[in-house]
Amino acid sequence: MRKISALIAVALVVPTLAACTSASTECGVFPSGDASSVVKVTGKLGSEPTIDTPTPVIAKSTEVSTVIDGEGPKLVDGQPALVEISIVSGATGEIVDSTGYEGGVILTTGSEALPPATEALECASVGSRLVVVGTAEETHGGQAIPDAGVGADDSLIFIVDVLDAFLPKADGTTKPGKNGDPTVVLAPDGRPGVTIPATEAPDDLVVSVLKEGDGETVEEGDKVVLNYSGFTWADNEQFDSSWDRNQAAIFELSDGTVIEGFIDGLVGQKVGSQVLLVIPPALGYGDQASASIPAGSTLVFVVDILGIAG
Repeated sequence: MRKISALIAVALVVPTLAACTSASTECGVFPSGDASSVVKVTGKLGSEPTIDTPTPVIAKSTEVSTVIDGEGPKLVDGQPALVEISIVSGATGEIVDSTGYEGGVILTTGSEALPPATEALECASVGSRLVVVGTAEETHGGQAIPDAGVGADDSLIFIVDVLDAFLPKADGTTKPGKNGDPTVVLAPDGRPGVTIPATEAPDDLVVSVLKEGDGETVEEGDKVVLNYSGFTWADNEQFDSSWDRNQAAIFELSDGTVIEGFIDGLVGQKVGSQVLLVIPPALGYGDQASASIPAGSTLVFVVDILGIAG
């Protein structure tokens, strides 16, 4: 599955500039209006759409029109969804970016990752296609994006196909921890805090199921939807967390895509589970440093298995 592409990546780094809209109604639903209703979209859900719109399309606030009303479950706040998106310039009517229509990307409803599209996802049904029109301030902070041909005052149009949805957090049965393992304490939203014991790190892979789900069993090669936090054993420092980004991740569990210990620890687990992994250097990054992870590090992960895509 493709990573989020150029313009979408720009949107991910300007959420603090994006104003919260006041036009939303109960359940996070934005009203349809003149700006969203003039955009005509045809084509099969999940495939690159044909888009016909007059120009310019100028939004005074976020508007959402439903082109295809899905029959699947409704999304709730904080729920990861598999989506395909085309982004259209309201000024020119041209597609300026898309997710590529190669299987979808993960966006979390209500997150600041891609406003206002992520906000509009809340209460949308799986199987739906939405037209979301946002103001320049809402969609790109009122900043020009020259490489994408987007002017500072241009509204943006998002064509959002909702392909699937996954658990907001692990919902399995809580299991007792093992003596000597790191201690995990959960916030109400499932976000983990970890305390690592002041002992030598184990030499072998440790896999401890903290919550045991009853969903599908993860197999090697699956594209799994996860929330995770990662820590180094030596200093109990967090080096990465999807929870901190309020944005679930998707990983293919195959050689060369993620570290070996991650694959070994998650294959065979069930969707809905929360798993503690302690990964020795030989199954992690070995004697090579990676970003903020020192060479030779034993890694500790807490992972919520939210679903399997595809």
